[in-house]
Amino acid sequence: MGGNGGGGTNADKRPNELLGSWFVRSGWSKGELARQVNRRARQLGANHISTDTSRVRRWLDGENPREPIPRILSELFSERFGCVVAVEDLGLRAAHQSPSVSGVDLPWTGPGTVALISEYSRSDLMLARRGFLGSSLALAAGPALIEPMQRWLVPSPMAPPEEPEPSTSVRRGRLSKPELDLLESTTVMFRQWDAQCGGGLRRKAVVGQLHEVTDLLQEPQPAATNRRLFKVAAELAELAGWMSYDVGLQPTAQKYFVLALHAAKEAGDKPLGSYVLSSMSRQMIHLGRPEDALELIHLAQYGSRDCASPRTQSMLYAMEARAYANMGQPGKCKRAVRMAEDTFSDVHEWDDPDPDWIRFFSKAELYGENSHSYRDLAYVAGRSPTYASMAEPLMQQAVDLFAKDPEHQRSYALNLIGMATVHLLQREPEKSAVRAKEAMSYAKKVRSERVNTRIRKTVDTAARDFGDLAEVVDLTDQLAVDLPETAEAV
Repeated sequence: MGGNGGGGTNADKRPNELLGSWFVRSGWSKGELARQVNRRARQLGANHISTDTSRVRRWLDGENPREPIPRILSELFSERFGCVVAVEDLGLRAAHQSPSVSGVDLPWTGPGTVALISEYSRSDLMLARRGFLGSSLALAAGPALIEPMQRWLVPSPMAPPEEPEPSTSVRRGRLSKPELDLLESTTVMFRQWDAQCGGGLRRKAVVGQLHEVTDLLQEPQPAATNRRLFKVAAELAELAGWMSYDVGLQPTAQKYFVLALHAAKEAGDKPLGSYVLSSMSRQMIHLGRPEDALELIHLAQYGSRDCASPRTQSMLYAMEARAYANMGQPGKCKRAVRMAEDTFSDVHEWDDPDPDWIRFFSKAELYGENSHSYRDLAYVAGRSPTYASMAEPLMQQAVDLFAKDPEHQRSYALNLIGMATVHLLQREPEKSAVRAKEAMSYAKKVRSERVNTRIRKTVDTAARDFGDLAEVVDLTDQLAVDLPETAEAV
């Protein structure tokens, strides 16, 4: 592949009207698009990509670039417009991928799940640094995503009775309880690192651990051990997806979420499956697909209705509120907010300890989610001051609580940004600049493209609406110094 991402077919070229239409509506210049392509390519480790304005002009004139450029363009335009913009929507040709690498409609079988996770994690470890994996996937949305996920509810066939313990000579490779305990505690440690440092720091380590667990699942194990291993695999796959989402690798994130749901089903852990679906729902909200997000949350709620703890149920209600807010349905949003608050009040009445994957959902997270729901309602309602005023006290409580929590620095940064956006809605740019600067100081401590992107968007909005204000000019200058348009491979 040439270093500029070209090399496509040039015969009988015609202007790419689809790409041209998206490009014009984006408001980007050719140079801006070229810089964003190069930055995303570096994130993927595709350091050989070096796009310039003349190359962008050739794409608009009809040249079809080689991978990973089409998928990078798909991701950039999807993020710009807040909806899924497929490669085909841009008038480009997508590379063919085998079912194990692309797609979300996968077989719901134990051995099949192990094989798919093993192959995908190995491919990620081998190819991600060269930029060919994360950018060669297609995002699924609508019925193509929802219908395969609904099969999570189909009961699994009865497991055959366990066979007698084999002799010592054929038991080699079987895990002891201390070894299983260590695997589970390592997953907890990875989750703590993610919360403190962002998804960019340890993503490859998580993927490597996930691949090792699939190796163990391919060895003969007792049924109880297999279930625990599938649970570990589900948690690691979800975490790999979450970290990929955090650094902007959206198709990769979705693939890991789907594989995590399959593993959770094999583990027989419905609450864990509902948590995976909530992560998928959050991603759909981020991509401007709140209807899909709502379908996924309702699927999670129904599937775990008789076994999820109050903390898990509260989190699901909070995500339901986020979906309704982005759909512009204030009545249903407010009801879901109340349900999240009421259910959270029961967390200490649950007899069993919550699993580690849901312990992050603290009162600070509850306040943060509900305040973002009201903030999103304000956006949908044309910058409504009513909903902005409802968001402010909850967001302030979230910020105050996260300020005392050194283990969740990324959440603190995200809620500081949320507070800055609320101040902009209330036409308080000076206060917004203060919060945005605080968020920038934390963004430098965590490797999270999600945090960086939200800061950039907030500063862009401040500059657009209050560009002559000294505090906003200073904020824009600080952004260029603290968060330059560069990124490292993940």
